[in-house]
Amino acid sequence: MARTPAHRTHRFALLLSREFWEHRGGFLWAPVIAGAISLLLTAVFFVIGMVAMRRADSDAGIFLDDGTRMSINGLDLGVLAAQMSAEDKAQLAAGIDVAMMMSSSWPYIVMVFVMFFYCLGALYDERKDRSVLFWKSLPLSDGETVLSKVVSAVVTIPVMATLAAVATMLLFLVMLSVLVMIHGGSPWELIWGPGHPLAISLSVLAAIPVYAIWALPTVGWLMLCSAWARSVPFLWAVLVPVLSGVFVAMFSVMRIFGLDAQWFWSNIVARMLLGVVPMTGHDLTRLDGADFGGSGLLHLIQPAAVYSNLLQPATWIGAAAGVAMLLLATRLRRWRDEG
Repeated sequence: MARTPAHRTHRFALLLSREFWEHRGGFLWAPVIAGAISLLLTAVFFVIGMVAMRRADSDAGIFLDDGTRMSINGLDLGVLAAQMSAEDKAQLAAGIDVAMMMSSSWPYIVMVFVMFFYCLGALYDERKDRSVLFWKSLPLSDGETVLSKVVSAVVTIPVMATLAAVATMLLFLVMLSVLVMIHGGSPWELIWGPGHPLAISLSVLAAIPVYAIWALPTVGWLMLCSAWARSVPFLWAVLVPVLSGVFVAMFSVMRIFGLDAQWFWSNIVARMLLGVVPMTGHDLTRLDGADFGGSGLLHLIQPAAVYSNLLQPATWIGAAAGVAMLLLATRLRRWRDEG
């Protein structure tokens, strides 16, 4: 009985699984370990802070009229919370949100490096170890293979990093809650109530498709270098755009188009190399002079604000350039042979 060939979606799912299991150290464990290190350092700082406070409390004291010395020990956060004004609570909420974002930043920092070097080696490494011959012997097209690597870069890696970041953020809040309870405060009143952990978690997850589109020019360029370079693809990937920027600046090439060299560095060089950073030019404009008090941070990262990047022509022009480079990388994978 003839065996029914696997459906395209099933083959693509297998390709995605292959990429994950071959690179699970970078995809999964790198952001998880980064988050764990962040929490460990936070715990150390908490312990050091508590020890310093206890020593300060033991030395603190006042002298009564009869000359008796009375020690002042402990910090009662419950009493302080009862005396907080509405403005104080708004500032507390802003501080909690900023602290949550900072605590979750480590997995994202690692994600940038993982995405960059994964794309750079995606097509080069399989030629280097000759595994490309095995994969080409299977009923898999070059387009399917390259697309699986692109989806792994712009979806799988950010999803894993975001989940690690959210877990880190929530564990940070748990640690902070324990610290608050030790000092007589209510975690719900001082941490979970004023902060917006759920809204921030949903916002960073919803932002993944936007930054996947934003990353396409960098992913396309790195994979093109990965498919084309016979050796040291990193040097080709970095030196070509950087030296182009130096050439344009030295000879004022952009004046021909009524632009300056800064435009070339921002819109060409940066888009080729820094698209894996989840921060667009439009985001930087919104951040410039933004109010981080109250719920200001939440407004900056909410889906409506992040998705406004899709209304910017630069986002789609860069995406089109990235797709063109990916198509060229696919053709090069078909023809390239190390011999």
